[in-house]
Amino acid sequence: MAGLTLKNLYKSYGKTEVLHGIDGVIEDGEFVVIVGPSGCGKSTLLRMIAGLEVVTSGEIFIGERMVNDLEPADRDIAMVFQNYALYPHMSVRQNMAYGLKIRGIPKDEINRRVEEAADILEIREYLDRKPRQLSGGQRQRVAMGRAIVREPEVFLFDEPLSNLDAKLRVQMRLEIRKLQQRLGVTSVYVTHDQVEAMTLGDRLMVLNAGHVEQFGTPIELYERPQTLFVAGFIGSPAMNFLPAEGQANGVLRLENGVEITGSRGAGEVILGMRPEDLMADEAGPIRIRASVLEQLGANTLVHGTLEGTDSEMVASLPGTQTVAEGQVVGFSIVAEKVHQFDSASGQRLG
Repeated sequence: MAGLTLKNLYKSYGKTEVLHGIDGVIEDGEFVVIVGPSGCGKSTLLRMIAGLEVVTSGEIFIGERMVNDLEPADRDIAMVFQNYALYPHMSVRQNMAYGLKIRGIPKDEINRRVEEAADILEIREYLDRKPRQLSGGQRQRVAMGRAIVREPEVFLFDEPLSNLDAKLRVQMRLEIRKLQQRLGVTSVYVTHDQVEAMTLGDRLMVLNAGHVEQFGTPIELYERPQTLFVAGFIGSPAMNFLPAEGQANGVLRLENGVEITGSRGAGEVILGMRPEDLMADEAGPIRIRASVLEQLGANTLVHGTLEGTDSEMVASLPGTQTVAEGQVVGFSIVAEKVHQFDSASGQRLG
């Protein structure tokens, strides 16, 4: 097994720069998820680690080896792709064994690895079937089995669940997490789904326009987002943002004139409030005029606007509690749960 180190990585296509100085250390056996919106550079970064894209500048280390100039086959990595990349004319057994066969691994060892992986993934009964005879979830297991039999130092996953339906995605991400914990292999997983990222990763690397916005544990990113982008990207439903004016006396004045305590500096700021941190309170200072309700069973999401403004907000109520369209509902919030960001730079304050 081995860790993975990224040092000041840049990637350009002609004059277009898509990655801007990516740094990060992924520890041996760690599961790191690279997450961000479409076009942020996350798949490009993964392909650079795999050797499928040339590094413009910077260094990639797997363990103690710098691998920039090594071919993909020589990097001791295994990659699971979004489209499974299975050979349609081969059986499951042949698909899983093919990479070992061309490396000259003895037949007995190939059979041992294939059957062991098939048992781990519970696909032994499918070994003689062709990919077309399998469901999407079964094909994904075969793709993971093909990676497992290589016994690599690093697993790479490129949005492997995006072709599955919602229920199967939940099931498969739990299976991937359990599999990684069982094997203890250093793993890098790319997704645009922040819920998937939060449930899978030991740590998350949040990319935005080719830059690392924050690299930390899911709880760190949720409780202390360092930028407006991370605050808005991590968490479902998304954080509410309100413009405000910080006063020297420690008071924050909202755009409708309402004042709350807890200013972390004078001047224009952006307040962030998570829907789940807003507590129903008839006398509360945050008053939302309801427009749409989402009744989800365990809770009800109230969508509306901050009274006296056009600022949209979402708040969470217990599932049994409902409000009428147009009704104004009061909420209070603990000062420690209010996130504050510089309105110019988007950086966290305090």
